[in-house]
Amino acid sequence: MKGYDLLDLAVRNLRQSKLRNGLTTVGISVGVASLVAMLSLGVGLQQLATKRLAGSGMFDTVFVTSKQDFRDFNRDEDRKDQNPENAPVLDEPARLKMTHLPYVTEVEPEIRVMGEIVYNGQTHFGFVTGLPMSARENEAFDSLQGKFFSRSDAEEVILLKDFAKELEPANPSSLIGKEVTLRYGERQPLAADSDTVGRPTMSEGQNSGSDTQAPDSYGFSVVRKMQPLKVIGIVDEEPYGGMRTVSRGRIFLPVDLSEKLNMAQFTDMRSSLRGGGKNYQTLTVRVKDPAKVEQVQDAIKQMGFRTFSILDATKSLRRFFTVLDLFLGIFGSLALAVATLAIINTLVMAVLERRREIGVMKAIGASDGDVKKLFFAEAGAMGFFGGLLGIGLGFAIGKAINLGTGIYLRNHKLPAEAVWILPPWLIGGAIVFSILVSLIAGLYPASRAAKLDPVQTLKYE
Repeated sequence: MKGYDLLDLAVRNLRQSKLRNGLTTVGISVGVASLVAMLSLGVGLQQLATKRLAGSGMFDTVFVTSKQDFRDFNRDEDRKDQNPENAPVLDEPARLKMTHLPYVTEVEPEIRVMGEIVYNGQTHFGFVTGLPMSARENEAFDSLQGKFFSRSDAEEVILLKDFAKELEPANPSSLIGKEVTLRYGERQPLAADSDTVGRPTMSEGQNSGSDTQAPDSYGFSVVRKMQPLKVIGIVDEEPYGGMRTVSRGRIFLPVDLSEKLNMAQFTDMRSSLRGGGKNYQTLTVRVKDPAKVEQVQDAIKQMGFRTFSILDATKSLRRFFTVLDLFLGIFGSLALAVATLAIINTLVMAVLERRREIGVMKAIGASDGDVKKLFFAEAGAMGFFGGLLGIGLGFAIGKAINLGTGIYLRNHKLPAEAVWILPPWLIGGAIVFSILVSLIAGLYPASRAAKLDPVQTLKYE
């Protein structure tokens, strides 16, 4: 029997019992719709989480610290570093070396200090952080009031909205274009040949170590300084989603200006105890392509430093969503399992009702294989049309989910987000899966129909 004739006969047989076959097809469509809705919800949630992380500017960033300062989250790695005190320090030469690594676009320090903003004779305290020019791409600045820094060392400041309300409660936006004064502590090294006032004295005969000390070997002094700044912007929320040290601030300066001001940081005491020049607590290395982050991490680790990237954390996130998709697929398939029983019931009833037809077909030369193919074609046709209808129904359910979620988020003064996404691969996969399940359900009815004896069927009919 030719394929076209087989399909034509199968469709014609399905039309004979429109109500029963139609209800079976609708049952399949409900199963497919639940499966599509569940899996699409899992895909949407995963893409939403990925989008939020990518928009935070974290996927292309590697955080670098010295092994002298921080212990690793992986205890096995810690055991390998028996002498962390001998690890290299995170200083300017190390930073310069990282800038020359392949795929690295910038290497900036994480600067966060306590400062004061003087405005209208009033003093307001807040953390001051330095932002690189690349921070303009962060989604937090999409709703920026005013403008971003004109250059990396401009004497300009961007304020967090909550802090701006402290300066100007009535109208925070009026601060844009005005001048404020930043009061901070400047770190000044003590020269070896300077006056000894303020240095610890040594009793006669006490070992002073070396006679040739570097200018910063004795430590440093902190001198209060004042820097006028022009307010050029106000940001509603912390950049980088508050996930970086520099984002947890209220006063944002260009990073080069922050370095030029040489503001005293919390880690300066540790640096002075080690001797030598200034060290960094954390460096952020930005990579050209997120796919190259792991390669850059390996290169920095070979330099003897500790690294961390959000990709390390997303390994657990991807594992979570894989398990979530699995469970959503299982629950979504339950309705399809019920539809499978409906297919078996429909086709078994068709076998009983069409015994004479099957007997005539076999009497005129149809083989057992032809009879099986006919029932498989009928099952596959129900699966195909049920799959198409199920995708349409699942799409409607998803749109309703997005609409309801959008209304809920807007009522809570949050931007609407699409939590349900139907990827193209799921459309094709749902149809194929529907047909496959229908064919499996048709195994028993097709086998039963093929085993009918034409003599017996015609005799009793």
